[in-house]
Amino acid sequence: MAEYTFFDRDLSWLTFNGRILEMAGQDAVPLMERVNFMAIFSSNLDEFYRVRMPVLQAMDKLGELTSPTSAVDDPLTIAQELINHQQQQFGKIFSGGVVPALKENNIHLLLNQPIPAALIDKTNDYFFSQVMAFLRPFKFSGRKKFFPQNNELYFLVVIENDKGEEKLIVLNIPSDDLPRFYKVEEKGKTYILFLDDIIRYNLDKLFRGVTIKDCYSFKITRDAELELKDEYPGDLSEQIEKQLQKRDLGIATRFLHQPGIPLRILQMVSDSWGIESSSLVEGGNYHNQKDLLGFPVSSPALHYDEWPTIHNRLSADESIFDQIERKDLLINTPYQSYDTILRFFNAAALDEEVEEIYITLYRVARDSRIVNALINAVSAGKKVTVLVELKARFDEANNIKWANRLKAAGAEIIYSVTALKVHAKVALVKRTVNNRTKYYGLLATGNFNENTAAFYTDHILITANKELLREIELLFIFLAKREKPKSAELIKFEHLLVAQFNLQDRFFEMIDREITQAKTGHPASIRIKLNNLEEPKLIAKLYDASQAGVKVQLIVRSICRLIPGVKGMSENITIKRIVDRYLEHGRIFIFHNNNKPEVYMGSADWMNRNIYRRIEVCFPVYDEQIKAEITDIINLQLADNVKAVTLNANMENVLIKTTTPVIRSQYEVYKYLNAKG
Repeated sequence: MAEYTFFDRDLSWLTFNGRILEMAGQDAVPLMERVNFMAIFSSNLDEFYRVRMPVLQAMDKLGELTSPTSAVDDPLTIAQELINHQQQQFGKIFSGGVVPALKENNIHLLLNQPIPAALIDKTNDYFFSQVMAFLRPFKFSGRKKFFPQNNELYFLVVIENDKGEEKLIVLNIPSDDLPRFYKVEEKGKTYILFLDDIIRYNLDKLFRGVTIKDCYSFKITRDAELELKDEYPGDLSEQIEKQLQKRDLGIATRFLHQPGIPLRILQMVSDSWGIESSSLVEGGNYHNQKDLLGFPVSSPALHYDEWPTIHNRLSADESIFDQIERKDLLINTPYQSYDTILRFFNAAALDEEVEEIYITLYRVARDSRIVNALINAVSAGKKVTVLVELKARFDEANNIKWANRLKAAGAEIIYSVTALKVHAKVALVKRTVNNRTKYYGLLATGNFNENTAAFYTDHILITANKELLREIELLFIFLAKREKPKSAELIKFEHLLVAQFNLQDRFFEMIDREITQAKTGHPASIRIKLNNLEEPKLIAKLYDASQAGVKVQLIVRSICRLIPGVKGMSENITIKRIVDRYLEHGRIFIFHNNNKPEVYMGSADWMNRNIYRRIEVCFPVYDEQIKAEITDIINLQLADNVKAVTLNANMENVLIKTTTPVIRSQYEVYKYLNAKG
């Protein structure tokens, strides 16, 4: 691999979150959608502190932050500076943009101001009848330790008794037990208060006979990593359940506090709780702004216009399996209804000719109808084999719940080995008709989750292609052994691209083929859409393609380590990032192939973890109509000049000068699919 340079992965991720924040600041975005973008920004930043900040801090201590291939020397310091800048921008957008806009719509969010006299009786009643039941004051002392829970909200309350003695009390803000926002109507106006302020206002009723001197809000964010052993004699679910109990006891990576806390108090509590000075972060008065997702305003006029779901025209009078046998089907969520996928599993559960069902589950809906269909299939006497990935970060507990229910029903449950996640999104149904075994399957870019399908743009191929599905069956046979692949030659995948087997090599081959075409004077191009682009060898191969004259167009939603537009390295590479009403989630790969395009879709981002530590599946699209449909969708996204930005060589999100025609890709994709019916 040539000595190429790359963006820092964490700084790149922060620029993506910065794009989320930019959307919150745009007046053209409906008001409540701006509020939602603020919540997403806050939630993302919490996850960064839980998942990535521990890595940056550990590498900094080891002196391993810098790399000869990195475009920056001190990513930890730059990350902290960037986060501080974004937090300041957040405050300006919130108080200077969103709050006044709410007021214009007769919604009065009380921010850093006293509770109006007209609301005092109602807020007092709410405090005494509801809030007090969940308050747990703790007198701070050196004798008995207090342990702040991860991402929970607290006050540091400074009180003084009649002897002039000062004491410090830690008081929880029970936002997990009560709504974060209290809504009240008064004389034709809608007022919304933070739960925090109702508690602040009533501190004198909680601590009687003392003087309330000060009150400061704070929260602590902790490392989220689970420590799992590769060799474990017991049940993996038991190991993970034990680790989940410890997750919120992890090392503090951020102590986020209200401005103005006296240094002596800050030092005292941080020493007591073992928080390093580098983790002290000054923020605003209100934390956990991810709670804005529950903001109690539901006016349709303040949200995006409704785009009615497009329903597939499958016959209700004929088996879905017979219809799939005649033609492959593509479902593009959330534009097209997920009901077709639910129908597939319900039919598999009840069809008398279906004998076996296999599926991988990574992030499962909390009220999963798919899993309920699988349980029904077991009850109907079918063999059901489910690979439940218990190590899906932050979804472990939910996945354990469903795994236990499936196991209790009689399904065969497979857990992956601890150091190898199964991230593939595949399902297989075997059906015996007239003594012949027939195969039907789903191959997807996103999880089998009907809830996230409502706002993730993904693609699900429904097919009866026996060559593809026989390879899916071979993969399930291998996964049932619960061992890491010892050799890429273990299974000869001719159609599927499977990480740990042939995925990286096949992508190399297809890129090299375009390089050869370009060098011999033929048209050559690569179009790729990913969530994350980080793996150095694959990026280096795209750099090679650029230098050979291959036109490379990328759509990368989040992390992107590839530096575009650098002469002599990547001048033929462009990168777009699309942020709109839906979360762009599909992974698509289109290679020109001497004007005989090859199209692949699948679960695999180009990251180290996906290429080297997971089982991922990418699959070819053979149906010419579906291939054309995917290509048309990608072309619309590449033409977006409204919600897309380009990423430049300085890692900046650059707005695109809007020209005619005006193309907002998500809306155009919706219109395109709606017209197809």
